[in-house]
Parts: sequence; C-alpha cells; structure tokens
Amino acid sequence: MSQALIDQACKVMEGNDRGSYTVPTHGLYPFQWNWDSALSALGFSHFDMDRAWVEVETLMAHQWEDGMVPHIVFHEPDDGYFPGPDVWQTGQSVPTTGITQPAVAGLALRKLYNRAEDKAAARTRLVELLPKVHVWHQWFYRNRDPENTGLVAIIHPWESGRDNSVDWDEGLDAVPTEGIAPFTRRDTTHANPDHRPTDDQYQRYIWLVEHFRGLRWDNTKLHDASPFRLVDPGFNAILIRSCDDVAELAEILGVPAMASEAREMATKGREALESLWNANLGQYTCYNRAAGILQDTPTVGGLLAAIAQVPPERAEALVRRIALLSERCDYLVPSHDPADDAFDSKRYWRGPTWLVVNYMIAEGLIQSGQEAMAQRILAGSLRLIEKSGFAEYYDPISGEPCGGGDFTWTAAMVIEILKIQKVPA
Repeated sequence: MSQALIDQACKVMEGNDRGSYTVPTHGLYPFQWNWDSALSALGFSHFDMDRAWVEVETLMAHQWEDGMVPHIVFHEPDDGYFPGPDVWQTGQSVPTTGITQPAVAGLALRKLYNRAEDKAAARTRLVELLPKVHVWHQWFYRNRDPENTGLVAIIHPWESGRDNSVDWDEGLDAVPTEGIAPFTRRDTTHANPDHRPTDDQYQRYIWLVEHFRGLRWDNTKLHDASPFRLVDPGFNAILIRSCDDVAELAEILGVPAMASEAREMATKGREALESLWNANLGQYTCYNRAAGILQDTPTVGGLLAAIAQVPPERAEALVRRIALLSERCDYLVPSHDPADDAFDSKRYWRGPTWLVVNYMIAEGLIQSGQEAMAQRILAGSLRLIEKSGFAEYYDPISGEPCGGGDFTWTAAMVIEILKIQKVPA
C-alpha cells in the first residue's frame, strides 16, 4: 500500500510540473506559489533530486532587489486567476505579486542538502541559494519588525498562507472596502464557493493590494502604512526554524558570519515567541500589532509554532491542546477549534485539515521529543489520503475532500511522510 500511494503521489506531482516549477493544481492555482514550491521540493527530493533543487532555484530567481521573495510568480499569462499581474503592477521583469509568504525555503534547503548523495554537487547549488535565503530572512526582520522585537508581522492575510483564518477577522475589520475597483473573482469558478473566502473578505484583500500598489510597493513604508499588521506565531516559527537551518548550512559552507547572524535571528525570535503564549488556551495565539492585542483565536497557527523547537513545557502543552482537539474531530489537525463558534469544517482555513500543516507540526514535535503525537498526526494524514485522495484540504469531521483536487503539496507530503517518517499506510 505504501508504494502504491507513493506512485500515485508522484503522478500528481508530475501532472502539475511545468518544467522548472510546479503549479499547486490545474485551474484554481495556475502559477508558482512560494511556500508551495518549497514544500513540493521535499516530495521531489525522494524521486528526482535535480528537480527538487530546480524548484527552489526557480523560486529564488525571482527574489526582489530588496530581498523579498514574492508569494506568486506569474510565469505564464492565465486569465483564470484573480488578481493577476495587471492588478499587482509590481514592475518586475517577470510579473510577481508584491507580498511574501512563509519562509519555508531555508528548511527545504537543509533537507535537500542532507539527502543529497552527491554532496559536492549539492554544495555547488547551496553556495548559490543560501545567501539568497539569508537575505530574505534579513529582509523580514528589517521591513516587518521595525521596532526590533524579534517577531515579524504580516501585512496581508495572503502572506500567512492561511488566507481566511479566524486569526485575521479582527484585523480585517480595520481594513476599508470603499473605493476599490470593481472585480470578478475566479476562484469560485474552480472550487465550491462555500469552501472559499467570502466576498467581504475578498474586498478587504483587494483594498490592501490597491493601497500597497499606491505606495509603489516600497517595503520600507508598507508595514507602517498597513491597517492590517498581525504577528502570527506559525509564520514566525517557520522563519525561526529556517534561520536555524541557514545557520547550520552556513557552517557547512564555512561562512561563519552568516551562520552567526542567522543563529542570532533565530534565538531572538524564539525568545520573543514566548510573548505570544496564551495561557488561557494552552497554545500560542496571534498578536494584533495594529491594535496592541493578544488575540484569543484558537487556530492552527498557534500549534504550528512547534516547528521552531519551542521549550519542552510548551511542546508538552501543545500536545495536550492537540489531544483535546482530537476529541472534537476525527482527523487532526483542524485549522480551527471545532468547539469555537467560528469553526467551519469546509471553508478553507476556518476549520479544515491540511497535510502540509500536519507535516510541519509533526516535524516540530519530533524535534521536541513528542514522537507519539507526531506519529498520530502523520498516520491520520495518510488515512485522509486513503479515504479522499490528494485534495487541497479536508473536512476534519467527515474527512471529505475540499478545495482543489490532485494537489501538488498534498502529494509531496504523502511521499515525505512515507519515505522519511515511515508511517505504516
């Protein structure tokens, strides 16, 4: 069964391969997405190592001059997606969006290098890629942490990768909807509208894009100019973990200055993450920097913090929190607590379970010695695949497939889980 699942997953990835980059799935997402690509590279690394490196190389080739790596690269025209390059108007030679996404690339590079049989060839590629990833991390702390707190803010929900999470509701209330240009969504023609963000949320998403465009995408200004500034524990934890990984790789390459700076960023971020601990919920929660409020939203973002190798007592508390969630749904880890009134089992990031998040939470728990819960999460992920195929995400109550089908990063995570964690299928 394990090999059969791997074979199916490889076919899904190959079907979404565009030569030098993958699309998440045909139709719904026809371009290259930032964190999708980094996670997809992990899947490729088990059956085509060269292709895995190419995936990350293509992403990093479109890094902005200031260091930002955009959340979408529009390699080929496709009017089936909104908002496209004509809305973003970022002025890049190959069109991109003007915002970023979770910094998974550092984590991916370390795993690719560790798995490479030809270390000399891997080192050659790493010499080119690692400085770019490090510059991206520097960009984050320079532009999204202007007060030097150790934690970065996102300025648009799309940056989080968890577009319509309950975490963003209060922050989006501060975003106006007046004055935006008329638009027609395309996502709801490819997926069930009941599974997607609402029209009201989309209007606020677009207001922010138009607002930043009016500032000519000047990243030295966007943080302070945005009415939406949220410090997400999951987003920061991924960045912290990637800084750790850059530090390790920089030592291998013999670049002590980079290693030292990356380690300092990770250490400061990990210490600052403690300010997001919510004792009432027993997990980390988002801080609304614009309003100065630590939120009480019990989302998966606070559990994803595990990937930063948090203190042992925090890891234990996160395991207790996940165990509680397991009493409220059949398929871990829901993106929102089913006991909360805002839970919606099928609407994107307001309840459904995602394999990429499961993988990263499990990765962090294993690092923290919480092997039992990690294996439980991974085994449950494979149960979802056997029940509902390679969907974008899943109803955590019924296991029903939701969103797009034949999804690249879902397939990549199946390969990763079966090859590395050796969870019985």
